[in-house]
Amino acid sequence: MHYQDHLRVGAAQINATLGDVDANLERHLEMIAEAHQAGLELLVFPELSLTGYSLGSRVIELACPAQDPRLAALARVAGEMQVIVGFVEEASPGEYYNALAILQHGEVQAVHRKLNLPTYGGLEEGKLFTHGSELTQEAVRPGWSATSLICADLWNPGLVHAALLARPTVLCAPINSATGIVSEDFSNEQNWAINLHFYAMTYGTPVIMANRFGPENGSHFWGGSRILGPRGEVLAQAEDREMLIEATLSRTAIARARFELPTHRDADTPLVRDLMAGYR
Repeated sequence: MHYQDHLRVGAAQINATLGDVDANLERHLEMIAEAHQAGLELLVFPELSLTGYSLGSRVIELACPAQDPRLAALARVAGEMQVIVGFVEEASPGEYYNALAILQHGEVQAVHRKLNLPTYGGLEEGKLFTHGSELTQEAVRPGWSATSLICADLWNPGLVHAALLARPTVLCAPINSATGIVSEDFSNEQNWAINLHFYAMTYGTPVIMANRFGPENGSHFWGGSRILGPRGEVLAQAEDREMLIEATLSRTAIARARFELPTHRDADTPLVRDLMAGYR
């Protein structure tokens, strides 16, 4: 057994006020304080949690660099707890990313940029943002690491496979999922549950999914934030309201799940790479 076998984790199910970064910042500070009281070591906020989702041309005014003082302030409050928040990153004039700031030890440790930008149904991210091009994995503490994929990233199986080949102990999944946003016949509520269960179980990797709950511009974000164990079991699930959920993960349970179903060990990446050669 590893000497740090357990990790206390949480998901902050909040509803961002569209375009009001200062108000959203205050909500983040409240949730971080609650997470500290609960003894959490890893806390995940929803996608674009500092800005809201339906940004349109307001992307320009709401974007900020990773060195923004507001992110630095959140990092100081986070302290030793790793906190993942969603924001619009300005990398250069006119170059904007749907991004996550990974905060810990009083600093912005890393930024993850969304890789798969959806442009179907009511989703138009490809018109607003630049595609990310890298996977991100950060140590949480000895024996524990987390990789993050943002919302539609998890609907590209190749991206999930590539991210989990690095064997992180936790997959963080900040999302912004509204009822009926894909189509009337596609149930986000049901299909997200299937998606997350499949990846947790297949890769023996706990998943922390943080979604919003509440209205924005005529859409309803349905919540459903949850924490899954390494066999796909639900360890915690949010009610239909803003709230913090929490769970304790076990490194031993992850080891047993991966030993019994050795997806990582048997991935045969060279073969998969050869089979995919020639496909765009």
